[in-house]
Amino acid sequence: MDILADEFINYLRIELGVSDNTVMAYSRDLARFFEFLQEQNISPLEISHNQIAEYTSLIAGHLSSRSVARNISAVRSFFRFLVSEGKIQNNPTRLIETPRVSMKLPGVLSQTDIDKLLSQPDVSRPIGLRDQAMLEILYATGLRVSELVNLKTHDLNLEAGYVRTLGKGSKERVVPMGEKAVAAVKEYLLGARPQLAKATTSPYLFLTLRSRPMTRQGFWKTIKKYGRQAMIKKRLTPHSIRHSFASHLLEAGADLRSVQVMLGHADISTTQIYTHVTRERLKDVHQKCHPRP
Repeated sequence: MDILADEFINYLRIELGVSDNTVMAYSRDLARFFEFLQEQNISPLEISHNQIAEYTSLIAGHLSSRSVARNISAVRSFFRFLVSEGKIQNNPTRLIETPRVSMKLPGVLSQTDIDKLLSQPDVSRPIGLRDQAMLEILYATGLRVSELVNLKTHDLNLEAGYVRTLGKGSKERVVPMGEKAVAAVKEYLLGARPQLAKATTSPYLFLTLRSRPMTRQGFWKTIKKYGRQAMIKKRLTPHSIRHSFASHLLEAGADLRSVQVMLGHADISTTQIYTHVTRERLKDVHQKCHPRP
C-alpha cells in the first residue's frame, strides 16, 4: 500500500507541481487513511463505497469539518490517481459527500491601523529600512509571506514598478508595487542591504544581521513586534496584511479578476471571500451611521 501512496505523492510533486505545503498535508491525510485500511485489513484496490463512508464517519467524530473536508479531498484525489493509472476501474469516493465548511472571514486591518504599522520601523537603522521595505511590499502587493522572504534582487523591476514572484504550484506572476513601496525598497537597497550582506553575494533581497535570508518565522516576529508598538488590537499576521491589501483594493473599486491575478489565486471563488468582507464592513457602517438602523 505504501508504494501506491508514494507513487501518488510523486505524481503530485513532479507531474502536478503542487506546493510543498499541499504535499505535506495530503501525506498526513493519506497516512491516516492507510492506518484505517490496515486496521480493517482492506486493500485500497478493493475498498468499497460503504467502507469509504465508514472512514469518513470515523474521522468526523474527532476532526473539524474543515479537516474532514481536506481529508476527503486527499483520499478522493488518491483514488482519481488510481483510476487514471488503470489500477482500479471505478472511484469508490465518487458519491462521498464533503461536509460543508463554514466560511471564516479573514481579519482585515483598517487603513488607519495599516498606516500606524507602516510607520513603526526605525529607518535610521539598516534593520528598520529592511523592515519598512518588507512591510511596504507586503501591503502594496499582497504577497504571501513565503513569497516575500524568497524574493531575489533580480525579481524587482524598480523602474517599471513591479515585482515578479513564484506562487503556489511554482506559478509565476507579476504584481505592481506602487510608488511608496518602490521608494522604500530603493532606500533599503542603497542604505541597508550592503551593510547586511557584508562580504556575501546572497541573491536574496531581504537579509538578517547574519547576512542570511529572512525566514517566515523571523518576519512573523517582526510583524508582531511592530503591531505591539502601534497598539493594534486586532490579531496581526503577515496574512492579515495580505487580506487587508485585497479588501482595501476592492473597497476602492478594483475588479475581482484583477485582485485574483495579483493574489495568485487559481480559482476566482477563492478571491470572492473578500467581497463578503467588504459587505460586512458596509453593514457595520450602515448600522452605525444610518439614522434608522
